[in-house]
Amino acid sequence: MSRGFVKEGDQEEIPLIPPRADLPPGTVNFVTEIGYAQLLAERDQMIHERDNTLISDENENRITVNLINAKLQLLLDRISSAKIVNLAKQPKNIVKFGAEVYFTVDSDPKIQHYQIVGVDEANVAEGKIAFTSPIAKIFMDRKVGDRVTLKLGKAEKQFEIVSIKY
Repeated sequence: MSRGFVKEGDQEEIPLIPPRADLPPGTVNFVTEIGYAQLLAERDQMIHERDNTLISDENENRITVNLINAKLQLLLDRISSAKIVNLAKQPKNIVKFGAEVYFTVDSDPKIQHYQIVGVDEANVAEGKIAFTSPIAKIFMDRKVGDRVTLKLGKAEKQFEIVSIKY
């Protein structure tokens, strides 16, 4: 039925669904085993939340369930496209997906590190960066002792890889 024939009070707003982490079109959705388990746990939590939503107002309940279903569909799409990378099979001396890269920046002797992970499990506060991020891209296929440069506008940062772990 056309919305023109629906009473104004009966019209539902289409919920805005926040997008998942950016995965450029055509990019393989690499995930670690831990990242895949996190996606499955998130799915189970959403299903539980949807199935246990009890809001007394029928319209609010329907809107809430529809919102959860929309988010769940985005998550299921991400899960179905996931390609789990076995970190034990990654080369130990080269930075690849899943590597923990220990490095110094410019002349600062302080060693920092990031693990290169899937877009959904990336969390800078936990030291995890997406394989699609600029810093992860400059580290890929590098070895201990390699120096790489990241251009940040007019500034440049020089990174030296100190060690690689999986």
